[in-house]
Amino acid sequence: MESLHVDFALARRNFDVELSFDLDHGLMAIAGPSGSGKTTLLRTIAGLERPMRGRIGFRDESWFDSERRIDLPPEKRRVGMVFQDFALFPHLSVRDNVAFGGTDRADEMLERMRLRDLQHERPVSLSGGERQRVALARALATDPLVLLLDEPMASLDPALRNEVRAELRDLLGGVAIPTLLVTHDFEDAAALAETIAVMADGKLLQVGTPSELVAAPRDGFVASLTGANVIKGRARAAGDGLSRVDLEGGHRVYSTDAAEGEVDVVVYPWDVAVSVELAEGSTLNHITAPIDSSVVFGNRTRVRLGPVVAELTSASSERLGLEKGMTAIASFKATATRLIPR
Repeated sequence: MESLHVDFALARRNFDVELSFDLDHGLMAIAGPSGSGKTTLLRTIAGLERPMRGRIGFRDESWFDSERRIDLPPEKRRVGMVFQDFALFPHLSVRDNVAFGGTDRADEMLERMRLRDLQHERPVSLSGGERQRVALARALATDPLVLLLDEPMASLDPALRNEVRAELRDLLGGVAIPTLLVTHDFEDAAALAETIAVMADGKLLQVGTPSELVAAPRDGFVASLTGANVIKGRARAAGDGLSRVDLEGGHRVYSTDAAEGEVDVVVYPWDVAVSVELAEGSTLNHITAPIDSSVVFGNRTRVRLGPVVAELTSASSERLGLEKGMTAIASFKATATRLIPR
């Protein structure tokens, strides 16, 4: 076996979780919607759930092997796990929480996770990011062969998300063991992992770097998870190297991708410009529609009009006077319009 080896099937009520992959080193994120089997994957690797069949192990050591009837209990698997709610002991100090994972490495982990000055505090007095570091330190204090993280950003205050994400990326960069992270948020996965595997209904749909998944999603589901607008339409050749797509809802757009028949039209919010008057230029695609919503995220604003969401600077939104209910124009180039056959 090469490092962490995972190949198993496990029955769930709505679908079977069937996964097979190897993780040699570094950090891989499993990204998918809630209920897709991500946490089941981590629990199965850790020995908290038993598959119907398959093999799970590290290098030449088998943790589970249905044919050889091997099923090591969790404490024998040398897996460090950080749970979604961090699962810290509220009555113990930071140091005692970390030492619960392994007293021999507690001081080392306190130093490494920058917790030395907080070692006598109780979890209730810590910020979300600090609690996360304690949970990570406790998991690593067990001297694991593999590190598992279940939705590490989900319990954090959205206002601190970017700061904590950067801190976690820095801390995980110093972890020299295979690390598997699961999340429903592609932005978190892209910020933290070198490789992302997209998961749905217990299956891995596509594996690649963040930029590879954005550049060439295999289907509309993957494209939507990466943040794209996905619009159903029907394509046919239009000449001059273009395809014409008639969208559901009556709009028409053009793409430089060749396609015929039913397609998913994929365009990313940052490729969509918004205006109140049609401007001259080479852009072929224009959708005129009332603004359904306008949501500010710091210095960025997301505007939904018709079937598309556009992302622009908040300063541009204010300058244009964009408000819910007013009619505006979403424009995007044919080269930024991708077609995925359905």
